[in-house]
Amino acid sequence: MSHTTLPRTTRTPQTATPPAPLPTATHPSPSPTLDHGPHHGPDHDPDQFAIWPASTVPLPADDLAIGGVPLTELADHFGTPAYVLDEDEVRRRCRAYLRAFPDTDVYYAAKAFLCRAMAHWVAEEGLGLDVCSAGELELAVTTGFPPERIVLHGNAKSPTDLRTALRLGVGRIVIDSTSEIARLAAAVPVGSRQKVLIRVVPGIAAGGHAKIRTGTDDQKFGLSLADGSAQHAITRVLGQPRLELVGLHCHLGSQITAVKPYLSAVRRLVGLLARVHEQHGITLPELDLGGGHGVAYRPGEPALDVAGLATKIRAELAGSCAAAGLPVPRLAVEPGRAIAGPAGVVLYRVLSVKRTGAHTFVAVDGGMSDNPRPALYGVRYAPRLVGRRSAVATEPVTVVGRHCEAGDILASDVHLPGDIRPGDLLAVPVAGAYHLSMASGYNLVGRPPVVAVTSGHARLLVRRESLADIQERDIGL
Repeated sequence: MSHTTLPRTTRTPQTATPPAPLPTATHPSPSPTLDHGPHHGPDHDPDQFAIWPASTVPLPADDLAIGGVPLTELADHFGTPAYVLDEDEVRRRCRAYLRAFPDTDVYYAAKAFLCRAMAHWVAEEGLGLDVCSAGELELAVTTGFPPERIVLHGNAKSPTDLRTALRLGVGRIVIDSTSEIARLAAAVPVGSRQKVLIRVVPGIAAGGHAKIRTGTDDQKFGLSLADGSAQHAITRVLGQPRLELVGLHCHLGSQITAVKPYLSAVRRLVGLLARVHEQHGITLPELDLGGGHGVAYRPGEPALDVAGLATKIRAELAGSCAAAGLPVPRLAVEPGRAIAGPAGVVLYRVLSVKRTGAHTFVAVDGGMSDNPRPALYGVRYAPRLVGRRSAVATEPVTVVGRHCEAGDILASDVHLPGDIRPGDLLAVPVAGAYHLSMASGYNLVGRPPVVAVTSGHARLLVRRESLADIQERDIGL
């Protein structure tokens, strides 16, 4: 396998001039799936790479190349821990969503992972953006992302969030509570109107963990359908001349791998659209079903069939609207993890191996400060030894981080070669979403860099957080 040598100079997007607003790209239309393409290489077993980026290729000495660049070279050049993001995989997944959901507004959920390059890629592929703060919004717009293609979310939007959204001309603001209505209306400039959606809680339990289920009444997001809060909020918004209610929004949760919850949400929200029409004589033209589309983190795990989801949602929406005597509203969806997650791989160096009784602990140079998800939700990953061929049988180990918490576990009960040792390189796939975006400053370790790979080239997108960065914020002495 040939590849281009890593460049010895890297771009620093932090100082680059923001590009002009980005055009919408046009694409060919192959089958609307997120299935990986074929892999080629020595001793290739397609199943073992099912959760890796489609560009993954095995190399001699058990190395892997992603985007045409060997992982060992990336680790040597950029250090570890480091996040590797396959640009082509991101773009491929964006295009698959647009094919699966024609005539639909597809918004990338920036909370999964956002940097200037990610915003640029998403905009070029024709997606909109879903943001949750003034910080995410400012980064996107100063990168050149068209603000009219941005939706602002949040259960507790600050005054700064709302002022920034109005100043930059954000396309939609999702109202999450009745107290937000008057506050937002008062901030809208005289003579203008802000388009809004109401976030509805449809009373549907879905999601991979209790902490990421947001479609039921026992959590902080949205306005309940069951107790009438959603209907009350709709009435109040319609009484605000500076707010233009254009539709309903719901988000059931995250890491959902079944289609049925989304179809139930469609039926319940169309029922609310019908009541709005009966009570107020208006037809709301938009329906946003949020995201939460699940991916597989380990081989053999289920993932949401996006093409199947799209087909069934459109059929359910058409049938429900016909039964209610309503025109079909314009649909919107908000994938985040399903675009960024499988496009990312994180690289760690082994620092120590400790055998205690029946347990083997493999400690690496990262941990819960760059991936808190195992500690928060018990997520399980499939790390792989790369860059060294071992003839020793595998054994179950627990891969742990370097932080001062017993719960700093990155992967439990995973099989790695029995001769795993300090200095070895581990690669963990499906690391592009909710890792670095949820990173912390625990133990003042510093957050890892993000490196993009494509066509045999690697470039730095986000530099490593240094001790100098950390010290510059500390001004209290």
